[in-house]
Amino acid sequence: MAHYFDLAQQRDIQALARSFTGRTQWPTWLLLIAVPGAWFALLLYSPLMGVFWTIVLLIPVVVLWMSVQHELLHGHPTTFAWLNKVLGYAPFALWYPYTLYRDSHLQHHRDHDLTLPGVDPESRYLKRNQWPQAPALVRALLWLNKTVAGRLVVGPPLALFGLAAQELTRLRHGNRQAWRMWLTHGFFTLLMFAYIAHYSVLSITHYVFLVTVPALSVGALRSYYEHRPAVRPEHRTVLNEAGWPWRWLFLNLNLHLVHHDLPGLPWFYLPKVYRARREQWLQRSGGFLVEGYGVFLRNNSVRVIDSPQHPFS
Repeated sequence: MAHYFDLAQQRDIQALARSFTGRTQWPTWLLLIAVPGAWFALLLYSPLMGVFWTIVLLIPVVVLWMSVQHELLHGHPTTFAWLNKVLGYAPFALWYPYTLYRDSHLQHHRDHDLTLPGVDPESRYLKRNQWPQAPALVRALLWLNKTVAGRLVVGPPLALFGLAAQELTRLRHGNRQAWRMWLTHGFFTLLMFAYIAHYSVLSITHYVFLVTVPALSVGALRSYYEHRPAVRPEHRTVLNEAGWPWRWLFLNLNLHLVHHDLPGLPWFYLPKVYRARREQWLQRSGGFLVEGYGVFLRNNSVRVIDSPQHPFS
């Protein structure tokens, strides 16, 4: 356990791990049953609900599935990486194969590299010496991506174009791991599309563009400003005291610094650990506190929150 936790904090966290819920991780097992079950049921009964309500209800289910996948890659509910991979491999969110998400996200958890462009795979900044060389359209899109409205609209396409460029390069170079991953992901995606086409009122186009892309937009709101450039790594990660709908959709990842400091702590214990020593967490974050996602919607819907140029990279 990290050295910045005192003995009392360490004992409290260890006690949580030894509890029945901590040992069994039954809330995560419940989600692993409920979320895929909801996905299959919504599509199966979609002829009764119609296209509109099926889409409206599927979007949060897919967002929640992405949050469940995040738990799995961090070693919950089992300590077996291969089993968690099997449990989380279903491509309901479509765009990111589980193994690609897992490997990239675990690299992102090197906190001393957070936000650094070219090092942190989830950085949304450019190096200062790259900025003048970037095409004007790219610079405009990066500025737009620093507003909430822009983030919801152009955030997913920017991420997907970046993903495509990176992965096509690996495939062209004959990377065997990339070929295996994408062929496997493609196989299960075709099975998913077959189920959608056969049992639901949705078309594949409906699912791709009206379910999975909006789900990416909702996820983009969560990550809109969860990291900022700062000299000290622990000052780079937000504590967002979001309301209950967001906490559930994101499985408490709004308390992002707690998660980064304690990635082995399951989602259902993050609020408890935060509330027990809130002032200490705020001090550790350097005051990087946001009082819910409504703050972003009110203040930054059309106003940029910071510069897309990294200040000290």
